[in-house]
This record gives sequence, C-alpha cells and structure tokens, in this order.
Amino acid sequence: MHAFRSSRWLTVVLIPLLAAGASAVGAWGRVNRAPDVASRGFGAISASHSAPAVSWPSWLPKAPPLPKPTGEVVRVGTVEALFQTVEKAKPGLAILVEDGRYLLPRTLDLHADNLTLRGASGDPQKVILDGAKSQHGELVAVTRCSGVTIADLTIQNIRHNGFKLNADRLAQRVTIYHCTIHNVWQRGVKSPFVPDDPQERFHARGVRIQYCLFYNDRPKQFSDDPTDTPKTFGGNYVGGIDAMACRSWTISDNVFVGIRGRTGSARGAVFLWQDSRDCIVERNLIIDCDCGICLGNSSRGRFPIHCTGCTVRNNFVARAPENGILADYTRDCRILHNTIHDPKSRLQRLIRLVHDNDGLVVANNLLSGPSMRIETTSKVQFRGNQTVKDMIGDFVDVAGGNLHLKSSPAAATLAADRFAEAPDDIDRQARGPLTTIGADQP
Repeated sequence: MHAFRSSRWLTVVLIPLLAAGASAVGAWGRVNRAPDVASRGFGAISASHSAPAVSWPSWLPKAPPLPKPTGEVVRVGTVEALFQTVEKAKPGLAILVEDGRYLLPRTLDLHADNLTLRGASGDPQKVILDGAKSQHGELVAVTRCSGVTIADLTIQNIRHNGFKLNADRLAQRVTIYHCTIHNVWQRGVKSPFVPDDPQERFHARGVRIQYCLFYNDRPKQFSDDPTDTPKTFGGNYVGGIDAMACRSWTISDNVFVGIRGRTGSARGAVFLWQDSRDCIVERNLIIDCDCGICLGNSSRGRFPIHCTGCTVRNNFVARAPENGILADYTRDCRILHNTIHDPKSRLQRLIRLVHDNDGLVVANNLLSGPSMRIETTSKVQFRGNQTVKDMIGDFVDVAGGNLHLKSSPAAATLAADRFAEAPDDIDRQARGPLTTIGADQP
C-alpha cells in the first residue's frame, strides 16, 4: 500500500488547443499559463496554444528530481537560441531551457552524444515546446547519437511524432523523463522501422521512458493530420509509444489518458513490434485509451515474431475497449500481475492472446469484466489469474483509474503465490511469498 493513495484526481480544466470547442479529457485540474517567449523572427505565438498545467494524480509517486547536470551547461530563453545551441552542441552539453512557451518553426534535431535537454525549473508545465506552427510533422528528433536525456518539459500540438528516435539513423540509449506529451496526432514517441542489419547496429537499445504524461484533449479528427484520411486509417492512426525492433527498453511509471481514434480504433498507448526484444512495461496507468499495451499485432511484416522476452507487469488499465493487453506473435513473453477494469468492454478483450505466442506466461492478472480472449493455439502457461464480472465497488476510484483494492471481502479472496519475475507491486512494495492477484498488494 502506497502512502500517496487517494480516492480522486486533482482537478484540471483544459484549454482547447487545436480547435474551438474541443472537449477536455476527464476532470483534470487548473490551468497555469506559461509566459510567451520571443521568437526573434521564427513566427508569432498565439495565446490560444498555451499548455495546461496537469497535476499528477495524488496517489501516484512523483518523479524524483534528476541530479544537477555536470560539465558544460548552457541556458537558453528564446527559440533562436535553442536552435543555435542544439546545432552547435558538443558531446556532453547540458541545455537548460528557461520557463516559457516556444513555438518551434521546424523539427528540433538532437545529434550530440550524451546531450541533455531539460527544463531549467524542473516543472514540465512551465517549459513548453509547441509545434502548432511547425513546417514539419515531427517536433523533437534524436539522430546519430547515444546517451541523450530529455526531461522536465512539455511537447504539444504536432501532426505526426512528438519525440522521434531515429534508430534507422543510429539513435541509441535515449532517456525521456518527466515530460508531458500533449495533443500529438500520430505517436507521442516513435522509433521507426530499421533496415536489414545482421549486426543490429540500427536497433534502438537501452531507451527509458519514465514518469511521463501522455494525453490528448479529444479523439483524433481528420483535420489533425492530412495523411490520416478515410482512404488510409480513417482517423485512427494515433498512439502513445510505438517502437519497432527495439532492444531492452524500459517503459515505466507513465500515465496515458484519452489516446483515442476518430472511431475508437487508435493504436496502443504502448505498442512494441517488428522484432522487439527484452523490454519491460511496468507500473503504468492507462485510462480511456482505445488500446492499452500491445505486444505485436496481426501484421507480421518481414518478422515472424513481433516481441521476444518482453515483460508486462504491475500496470493499471481502465477502459481500453480495443485491447487492454494484447499478445500477438510473441515468444517467451510475460504478462504478470496487471489489473484491468472494463466491465462494459465493447470487444471483451481485457487480455487478448492471438496467433503464435510460444512460451508465453500469463499469471496473477486481475480482470474486472469479461474473461480473457484466448485465440492462440500456442501452449501458454496460465497461473493464478482471476476474473470478476465487475469490481467497481472493490477499487478505490475506477473513474480516475485508481485500481488499488479497498479492504473488502473480495480483496481477501485474491491470494496467490508470488511470481519470481514480479517481486514487487505497482507501489514498489515488495511482495511476500503469498501475495495478491493484480498490480496492487494491499
């Protein structure tokens, strides 16, 4: 049980960012406007594109502050200075961005090893990189470098990709920490398809995405992305994190809210595929997204297996009607101790297993709603999973995604043996030999 448990979210009122009358996602709090930053010839800044200050849910741990940067440090306070400093950056430089809203005219491409790009104040609500007037569809890219850290800032209002990790051009070991990704209309984080590479030089390794908030104000519309049309993806080509051929990624302690397509068929809040291996997806909160966590999909491409040796554990997923957690063309993956609530699920896919999933282990998951959809013929190890028709009265706050268990008769019936690959729970509380099914150990 974590000290930060609460039965509600802090309230936030969202300002429409892309279209008049855009509906907010849930009750998410107050708004603080960041001061405008002079663009020095890079275009006007519109006050209608301010980012809201979205409070982290009170029952989730906050991101521990990163250590102060060492070595050379440069502070920037204008769009022009930001681009000039990035373009001239040498390995190891730390760029601290002063509070303000920066209307970027084009992609900001980071290309120096061990570069750090951080909000100077440590508050992502106060440092906003805005793509509303960008000539490009991608906002911040990482190319031909390793060891980049991006932290403590907001990116928003971009047609395609918010953070683009160009693994096909040797981007490696990137950390995205304590950032807000807001109104990005294809992927919040994208690592693309890589060329044939027997030596695996192009596979993005060692990426960490942690303590980030991904949210859109409303479902995607055709006007958000000219490439997403009735003849292509029907307005549903949108997701949170989409990584191909990745190696040893950690995606943890993030919040995803309202990642939805025009007709309710968006891609995953987390989507790993195309020969991804040895990744961990843990302690994330997913609320009202069309898809939750997807290991693979039904399109094989040039790889017979999408995910190998990946682990999905200790996540809360509330209302993800396309898939809560999906395993589709996987090998030796683990789905352990997740809690999924969606009793009115449209497609009844709280956990869905389809096509080949050799060596898959599905253990100690708690489903509030329909039973698993088992559409695979592979030999899967099932252990200790439990399905209850509707546990709304047993969770702290299902509307806010707080699926911690109350002290109730139902909670007492959820005992299970500890699984070695899930030694703690969503609150980082160590599990005893006899633990509780689902992500929370009360």
